[in-house]
Amino acid sequence: MAFLTALWLPILLAAVIVLVASSIMHMVLPYHHGDYKKLPDEDKALAALRGAGLPRGLYIFPFGTHQEMKSPAMQEKYRQGPVGMLTVFPSGPPAIPKYMALWFVYCLIIGFFVAYLTFHTVARGADYLAVFRVAGTAAFLAYGLGNISNGIWKGQPWSSVIKEVIDGLIYGLLTAGTFGWLWPR
Repeated sequence: MAFLTALWLPILLAAVIVLVASSIMHMVLPYHHGDYKKLPDEDKALAALRGAGLPRGLYIFPFGTHQEMKSPAMQEKYRQGPVGMLTVFPSGPPAIPKYMALWFVYCLIIGFFVAYLTFHTVARGADYLAVFRVAGTAAFLAYGLGNISNGIWKGQPWSSVIKEVIDGLIYGLLTAGTFGWLWPR
């Protein structure tokens, strides 16, 4: 745990910087505003979902087991559509402070593993660019590339996925810059 003693400040500061940057990117800059769409006839759709009594969870529709997927009836359901995934949150206003706190903890966890990897691959006193390369690559892998699976498996629009990957690249660069700047000399 020597890396934690030596790198607690870049871990903490990188998490704060990413939190602030992500807040600006999602709430101030307009490029994420079109990522979500309103349901057609939202009131009717919400009433139908409410009437189904859906508890919090992740749903896929139409739903079928592996064997059922091959049946003509299930194939017809797929042809008729719609086909999708639905995430249901607990009822009530979004818990933004809770989500921000969880995002910050996630950023700290990424910082912890970036510190671990960088500490064990880059020498103390290494130049800025050597630290930047390793820390930036690790942070980009964590923040950016994992989003691609959402386009592959969850059907998210590729335009949204690409924006999330770009966001991850920016967070990775910010993390790399913080580690390069505060690397033990």
